[in-house]
Amino acid sequence: MTLVSKLPQVGTTIFTVMSSLASELGAVNLGQGFPDFPMSETLVSLVDKAMRDGYNQYAHMNGIAGLREVLAAKIADLYNAAVNPDTQITITPGGTYAIYTALTTVLQPGDEVIVFEPAYDSYIPNIVINGAIPIRIDLQFPDYRIDWEAVRQKITPRTRMILLNTPHNPTGAVLGPGDMQQLRAIVENSRILIHSDEVYEHLIFDSIPHQSILRYPDLLERSFISFSFGKIYHCTGWKLGYSVSSPSLMQEFRKVHQFNCFSCHTPSQVGLAEFLKDKDTYLSLGPFLQQKRDYFARLMTGTKFSPLPSYGSYFQLYRYDRISDEADRDFAIRITKEYGVASIPVSAFYQSGKDDRVVRFCFAKKAETLERAAERLQKIK
Repeated sequence: MTLVSKLPQVGTTIFTVMSSLASELGAVNLGQGFPDFPMSETLVSLVDKAMRDGYNQYAHMNGIAGLREVLAAKIADLYNAAVNPDTQITITPGGTYAIYTALTTVLQPGDEVIVFEPAYDSYIPNIVINGAIPIRIDLQFPDYRIDWEAVRQKITPRTRMILLNTPHNPTGAVLGPGDMQQLRAIVENSRILIHSDEVYEHLIFDSIPHQSILRYPDLLERSFISFSFGKIYHCTGWKLGYSVSSPSLMQEFRKVHQFNCFSCHTPSQVGLAEFLKDKDTYLSLGPFLQQKRDYFARLMTGTKFSPLPSYGSYFQLYRYDRISDEADRDFAIRITKEYGVASIPVSAFYQSGKDDRVVRFCFAKKAETLERAAERLQKIK
């Protein structure tokens, strides 16, 4: 029996490679983006209560009404946007699923999708598996800004979507108001749709306002926006998120969703619906992670690594040019083996393997984990 692969260029991801190596060697894993500190005990108790109260059967395909309603209220409060919880919000098994479903909903063979690299690793496979064509544009190193003139030059009659990510994984860059105005000008009077990956929505630092697509009614009308409960509430293993869109686009999204996942974990939704009524549960997240970013940065001053700015997410990039001129993948593997700290080489986020000699560290860890990692990294000469 022969099988023609739909993703012939895809192998094991670097995240799996580095996490497996870290586990095998007992290294401190600052590679993959998951916290090693406990999630909220209040949220755990609410989900436990939901199970004990009998919320253990299928939820509505769109997600339980109470959760969608509290999300709509949060969106109105944060972004002054009127979103209908019945027609514009769908609960999904994770943010990555929401991204895949959005792309599958609209892409036809031959469509072009503009993707900015370095890019989260699911984007391009999601495009390719739908028969569409990724049009890759490099973010401008070292601040990882979008070159909007380059975007204009890449627009063709086949351009169907622009794929955004803010706060950005892996770089920690964020979009500003000027970026949103550029985007609005580019898509105005076009057939171009937008997907905005905002899974780190609340993990944004230095009092910078999050430039969500939800702030802009004209952009929301042509957009899917993906979010993650797992990332922001430190429970990545729950694999629970949601998608927001215009009513017409969401209607099509749900056609795909109903035959793929259909329904998400009910007790978690019931618990979250109650948990999110307290605004501090999400307003406190940015300052909490900023403290970890800043603490790790102070620890890293004793190393030869040079930081690049991080304004959001779980991550900060560090140059290692004062240490070595090795390729980033070789360097990341070597320091895992020799010094016991795992990172992610940023070239893994480029299809071309573009290598600026930068590695990504996850600072969403306990203080003692960060201290142990920094102590080892200080030994690298």
